[in-house]
Amino acid sequence: MTRFWPPGESTRRPLAPRVAAPREPVGPARIGRRVVRRRAKGMDAGAVAAALENARFDARQNSRFEDLAGDVRGRAELAEWERIEQLLAAAPIGTLYDPDTDVVVRAELEADAAAAAAREADLREAQRIAARADELQALRELGALEQTEPRVGDEAVRDELTRRAGGYVQADVDGWLARALAAHRGHYRDPAAREEAPGLLTPPVLAHAALLTELARLVPGADVDQLAFAARLATTEPEAAGALAAFLNRAHSDR
Repeated sequence: MTRFWPPGESTRRPLAPRVAAPREPVGPARIGRRVVRRRAKGMDAGAVAAALENARFDARQNSRFEDLAGDVRGRAELAEWERIEQLLAAAPIGTLYDPDTDVVVRAELEADAAAAAAREADLREAQRIAARADELQALRELGALEQTEPRVGDEAVRDELTRRAGGYVQADVDGWLARALAAHRGHYRDPAAREEAPGLLTPPVLAHAALLTELARLVPGADVDQLAFAARLATTEPEAAGALAAFLNRAHSDR
């Protein structure tokens, strides 16, 4: 059975908690490599070779103990000492290791910066969605949702409202988006937004919008109340509603 929220006029859902700032993922292997690079800074090939031998000795010792045999950080440290040794072996004699000029380290830093920027962008988008969901929730409680034009990204806000409601179908929000899509209101004035809509909205919303479009052609000037059956049909039988819309479209095109 399709569920609608709110189930009663007095039901209110709390606002979503604020979105937490993203953190850089730090694992044992990454920590191990960083520790080795700090220790190796300023070392020549001989010093690195000695440090590598110590790391190999530690690895052999750890392999004897079951609880240390799977030491991810230890394996990463050993691999990093081996890499730095090879790096200095290929460099001119007397070269000292400098992580600031290590191309591998530089590449990792660039990748980290790009990942941090992506996380920050995701955070800003999550905050935007949460704020817009708060706004639409307030508008629907004031009975002013229908007078509001949808914006770019409101499809994701619709999903957020559904998540907050525990998965209940947001009948009023779905109907609002369907009517806006059918009438080309808000960001749906842009043909590109209408082309993207099928990938962002649910089948019932799309079927509702398609049916409204064809009914508006069939009966120009019909008001929302007269077309309320379209929402019920699209919600309960989206495939049938879509098929009816396609049939009406063909009938109109054949005239």
